[in-house]
Amino acid sequence: MTLDEIPPWRLFRVSEAMELLSMSRSVIYEQLRSGRLRSVHQGRARLIPASAIAAYVQLLTDETGDRYERSA
Repeated sequence: MTLDEIPPWRLFRVSEAMELLSMSRSVIYEQLRSGRLRSVHQGRARLIPASAIAAYVQLLTDETGDRYERSA
């Protein structure tokens, strides 16, 4: 499943976000702590909205600027 195919209301567990973003658990939690990646809580579960993942990918793309466009 690609990010384009994900409904914006879908919520992902941290393990699913790890797979989607190809990042380790510690990096995901570091990004959550820093506020760069948003999450919500449902009971004790931390869930990451699809819209937050898309916004995080856009943030990374914006930070790399045109270096990303040239390497694609």
